[in-house]
Amino acid sequence: MPLSDSVLREIEDLVGSDHLLVDHDLTARFRTDWTGRFRSGPVPVVRPDSTEQVQFILRLANAESFHVVPQGGNTGLVGGCVPTALDSVIVSTERLGYLGEVDRLGARITVGAGVRLGLLQAALRDTGWSFGVDLGARASCTIGGMVATNAGGINVVRYGMMRHQVVGIEAVLGDGTIVSHLSGLEKDNTGFDLEGLLTGSEGTLAVITRVVLRLRPNRPQVATVLLGFDQVDAAVAAASELRRNLPSLESIELMLKSGIELVRSAFGGGIPPVGQAEAVLLVEVAGDHGVDDELAAACAGIAAFLCVEPAVAIGSSARAGLWRWREEHTAAIATLGVPLKMDVSLPHRNISAFLAALGELDLPSVPIVFGHLGDGNLHVNVPNCMAEEGSGHRVAPNVEEIERTILQLVVSFGGSISAEHGIGVAKAHYLSMTRSPSEIATFRAIKRAFDPGNVLNPGVLLPVTIDKVSPPPVSSHDAQEVSPHREPT
Repeated sequence: MPLSDSVLREIEDLVGSDHLLVDHDLTARFRTDWTGRFRSGPVPVVRPDSTEQVQFILRLANAESFHVVPQGGNTGLVGGCVPTALDSVIVSTERLGYLGEVDRLGARITVGAGVRLGLLQAALRDTGWSFGVDLGARASCTIGGMVATNAGGINVVRYGMMRHQVVGIEAVLGDGTIVSHLSGLEKDNTGFDLEGLLTGSEGTLAVITRVVLRLRPNRPQVATVLLGFDQVDAAVAAASELRRNLPSLESIELMLKSGIELVRSAFGGGIPPVGQAEAVLLVEVAGDHGVDDELAAACAGIAAFLCVEPAVAIGSSARAGLWRWREEHTAAIATLGVPLKMDVSLPHRNISAFLAALGELDLPSVPIVFGHLGDGNLHVNVPNCMAEEGSGHRVAPNVEEIERTILQLVVSFGGSISAEHGIGVAKAHYLSMTRSPSEIATFRAIKRAFDPGNVLNPGVLLPVTIDKVSPPPVSSHDAQEVSPHREPT
């Protein structure tokens, strides 16, 4: 049932009428996820401006038995911040915009959950420090959402994911308890790692309100190169050599010829000769000096793998011209209709074979694959298989069957069904593909401890019932080296 008028009045008294949104048009952008796949019915949106206001809302939710769905920039791809029931309120962190001063001695900064990544990057620009995680959605995604999903992005190969950046956290647990540990100390062995636990919990345990982030020295000299290969396995081998021999390495992004051609078709622009290769790596390095020479030496070291001359860029505009081929993949895919999007990771040794096997599946359209090759993270997109009737695009009625088939293929190659986007609603029923029953039972026990009333984000991350999904038999290509569960990292 929708929230009662009395509950809505209490929330309105708390935040003011401007920050309790109930009008259907005003709440529309909060109730549909970025992919268009997940949509909510008419639920209210509340925008608190403090940890204490969040606490009030959660205590009220426990007392009045309604659900709370935390939401940051709403750029997720697995339905993790869109309500699954009408007895819900969306708690938007938009007004939790605290942006502290840079602690130059400790290389730290404290920020509110609603601060957008692009704003943080701009605030750090002239300080000599930078933040280690960067995403294509930097203009929209929020720090709180990035922490909640343990976001990765393009620089994981050098700095790690969000979990590696969070050194302090303040949050409100599902029962309304505030936990605050914002010292930001590098060494602090005083019990359980709440920062690590809440990072990646997808709003199921707590509403994150503030975090202390680790900063990295700014690297003023940056160089970017596109490298072309006639086969994916050659690109994977070259990436291994670059990771081993290039200390200034920040990004290794993989694109395929089909994706680059789609970007050109959708948005125009002349493809550099390297873009005609079957597999293309975008490699970026950053340092204090001499990174262009370092990059040139590294490219010379992998010359035997290349099938075309590299395209190198040093200045910011020239580098942006190379990056557009990677960053416009998502928008180009969307021009074909609503895609089925899957974020997976695989052992590097199996990436080429996985892509070959993926191409042999009977799918409604040719998949477009790109991703972060440095950390084995691939984004698998099946275009135009989820459009609504009457849109003029073909609709695949068996989306879940397609999704399950691809994820089972990922698992058969020793991969994970989620690399950096989380589980959300989309993958909750597939969690047992890569997590054992005892692990899922432990997840549930943690959920009960933090959120005994099951107020926060029901249906997200944890399946409604434990439904063991057996992966397909391990095939001959990996019989000696791939287990049916996740590989150790």
